[in-house]
Amino acid sequence: MTAPFSVIILAAGKGTRMKSSKAKVLHEVFYAPMVEHVLKSVNALDVSKTVIVVGHQKETVQDKLKDFDVSFAEQTIQLGTGHAVLAAEVALNEFSGTVMILCGDTPLIRPSMLSELLQNHVKESAKVTFVTTLLDDPTNYGRIISDSNGNIRAIVEHKDANENELLIKEINAGIYCVDKEYLFSTLKNVGTDNSQGEVYLTDIVKIAVEDGLTVKTYVTSDSIDVLGVNSRLELSQAQTELQIRRNQALMSSGVSMINPETTRISPDSTIDPDTIIEPCVHIIDHTQVGSGSVIEQGVILKNCTVGNNAVIGAHSYLVGQKISDKERIAPHSVTL
Repeated sequence: MTAPFSVIILAAGKGTRMKSSKAKVLHEVFYAPMVEHVLKSVNALDVSKTVIVVGHQKETVQDKLKDFDVSFAEQTIQLGTGHAVLAAEVALNEFSGTVMILCGDTPLIRPSMLSELLQNHVKESAKVTFVTTLLDDPTNYGRIISDSNGNIRAIVEHKDANENELLIKEINAGIYCVDKEYLFSTLKNVGTDNSQGEVYLTDIVKIAVEDGLTVKTYVTSDSIDVLGVNSRLELSQAQTELQIRRNQALMSSGVSMINPETTRISPDSTIDPDTIIEPCVHIIDHTQVGSGSVIEQGVILKNCTVGNNAVIGAHSYLVGQKISDKERIAPHSVTL
């Protein structure tokens, strides 16, 4: 059994590369805002308390997350990741133990990885443990600086890295487990002597190393799981990955898909085994499809109930319909 831990999710940024008036963490990917995917992964674990650090469009972010059991802290001005974490200190006053820190723009994070990270942190009695991965193109990510024996020395942000450091492929994924007392006491002493003039959360690693404390890394080979979404292109890539994961799970449970790359099925919809789904199908809004049915090409189903061994004809658009067992719906049928 793992010791109690709390979570801080950073969700205060504007996300300028998204070229949008909407807060970055609220951009939808696979039927939910990015930050909701992070929260759902966190909530799969036994968390003592979750604090969301908000800033840009704070009221909108809070409203979107009102159904989640979370507390909010505000970063009133944008002074870096370390400054954002400090904003959560008051919310965690009554907690002692490990704090896990994540970013709200990592919708592909898996509960299994977070669980392993936490277990490793506790097992190693580390003061700081953080996630790293290897990238062919590490642009914009902090680089992991190690000595000749492979011991971690520091994390250098991309904009502060020299030519040799920019060649390093191992990057900081921005996910940490840190002892709470050490986290906040150290951040209060972190300066802003860097190219951004900000309080870098990454500086806690360098300070811990200099103080002779135990610093560990959790290296994941599944790079895509931990990468943040910072652009519309990366948003589409995250959408594709979550769609693939969903379809793979359905196929593993006995559903056939002719072309899963073109098939989208919302997490709140259910498809029973032996159903065949042809290309370019979209099934959403709590739709239920029985076993042995055929959903032909180009069909859209919203909030429908489809019985067993039914056939939905190609390019039909059905909303709120109940389809009986063995019923056949003609192609191009439309009910709104």
